[in-house]
Amino acid sequence: MENIQDEAKYNKWIVALSVIIPIAVALLFGVNLKDLGFNVEPLTFLPPIYATVNGLTALVLVLAVLAIKKGNKVMHERLIKLAIAFSISFLLMYIAYHMTSDSTKFGGEGLVKYVYYFILITHIILSVVVIPFVLITFVRGITNNIERHKKIAKITFPLWLYVAVTGVVVYVMISPYYV
Repeated sequence: MENIQDEAKYNKWIVALSVIIPIAVALLFGVNLKDLGFNVEPLTFLPPIYATVNGLTALVLVLAVLAIKKGNKVMHERLIKLAIAFSISFLLMYIAYHMTSDSTKFGGEGLVKYVYYFILITHIILSVVVIPFVLITFVRGITNNIERHKKIAKITFPLWLYVAVTGVVVYVMISPYYV
């Protein structure tokens, strides 16, 4: 019972971050500093970096699952914290890029266009959906509420992995169209 009370202390933060992060990203995505009169260089070097960070996030998530399956809780926790750090760094770079650079339009046609947009749309939707799952799963882990942690981690892991992997796929598919 104590673990659930410990977990409840974080609920306001989980709700706040789960609402604030997507709203902030959506608002900042629509802000271009050049349009506001700022003399900024476009950060066009960032997309391959943040795509790599997404790939590293996916790798670290898989390693975290393998660590816990081997009973290495310390390594699991360290890897999850690293995955969270990677996700935050991705988000900051993504926002910085879009605040300084014009959006790139996908130039593919035919079936590949529909595949791209399906992957992109599911990536965007699930990147919002996964936020509370990651936060709740993390809190349940750090409050030692292991059974509840395991239960939600079975949902969080594939969602988070999908978002990380599709981030790389979206980059690979749109990269030929960067100016």
